[in-house]
Amino acid sequence: MAHMLIIGGGLAGGTAAQTLREEGFDGDVTIVAAENHPPYQRPPLSKGYLGGKEGSDAVILHSAPWYAEHGIQLIAGVAATGLDVAAHAVDLADGSRLEYDAVLLATGAQPRMVPLPGHNLPGVMTLRRLDDSDRLASELRGGGRRLVVIGAGWIGMEVAATARELGNEVAILERDAVPLAAALGSRMGEVFARLHREHGVDLRTSVGVERIIGGRQAEGVVVGGEVIPADMVLVGVGAAPDTALAEAAGLETLNGVLTDASLRTSAPDVFAAGDVANAFHPVLQRHLRSEHWANALNAGKVAARSMLGQPASFDDIPYFYTDQYDLGMELSGYAPLMTDAEVVVRGDLQRREFVAFWMDQGRVVAGMNVNVWDVNDTVQQLIRSGERIDPARLSDPGLPLEDLLS
Repeated sequence: MAHMLIIGGGLAGGTAAQTLREEGFDGDVTIVAAENHPPYQRPPLSKGYLGGKEGSDAVILHSAPWYAEHGIQLIAGVAATGLDVAAHAVDLADGSRLEYDAVLLATGAQPRMVPLPGHNLPGVMTLRRLDDSDRLASELRGGGRRLVVIGAGWIGMEVAATARELGNEVAILERDAVPLAAALGSRMGEVFARLHREHGVDLRTSVGVERIIGGRQAEGVVVGGEVIPADMVLVGVGAAPDTALAEAAGLETLNGVLTDASLRTSAPDVFAAGDVANAFHPVLQRHLRSEHWANALNAGKVAARSMLGQPASFDDIPYFYTDQYDLGMELSGYAPLMTDAEVVVRGDLQRREFVAFWMDQGRVVAGMNVNVWDVNDTVQQLIRSGERIDPARLSDPGLPLEDLLS
């Protein structure tokens, strides 16, 4: 009987296992998860779950009994330590070896830690795992704490918003002039900068962090000779794809595990999906790695179908969402094409009720709706159409977006 093996307990791995069963595969399915939890999704870890507004059911995809009921063996709390592509086998940390007919690498990414003096002090943390969120929640939910966030990326900004809503003091330290500029550009990044400052965050940009100080516990962060007091320090400077298993096995890697559009790697019967995969995108005609929720969700489905030998191609438009204070946002688009694109705004930037479009040679390559809802599907249609659109019509709120589609 065929054996489908999934390495990783995140959204991509969990979705792939579910899809295998939904597609009618009745052979053996095994998930190996290094963490001692069933597969889970990460977005709530910095938002609703961290703040106590959502429970574990918003994080965990299915309870452990669900996997047993569907004939899926879940091995939790055990890491995969080796991939033998010639023998079609994976070695685990407990000394066991699992043979496979097809294996999916969904090992995700690991948070980066800045090599600052004091980065090993207790109270200095990253947020990637469910246990990280639990630890951070235990410190923040009572309020009255001082949190210093190093890095104004999505994780840092979301945690800062949650921490402020819980009644904590928050400072954000960012080396760039504008937060989120790498993802959105300066103009849109300023929207989020103003949002956080209005909610009492001490947001400092264009600064270099010198060191983290403390004795038994982190007590502050030094910037420009000034000590910013801290009860805890969150480092949010991005993540790196966890390619160790793939590299040791000799798979082709470059900013992740390289795959084709069907999520096949350079080794026979080895697939990759989620944060770790740098997949060839058939629309862009280039490799594209995305660390966002929708990528893991939808790529897991494609990987499962590819593992079954079905024709499958991952051509989704990358999608991301965030919730910070009273701001809700959805972003769809191709990050590599956004860098030099013209930004066209429909709506009111000051009130934070608008849709922003990134245009490359007259074509929409990305769109972000902020506190404007039920438009994301249309935004994605505009991107997929590849049609040239008059920016004046695009920015006219009196003209329905649907009317811009031929």
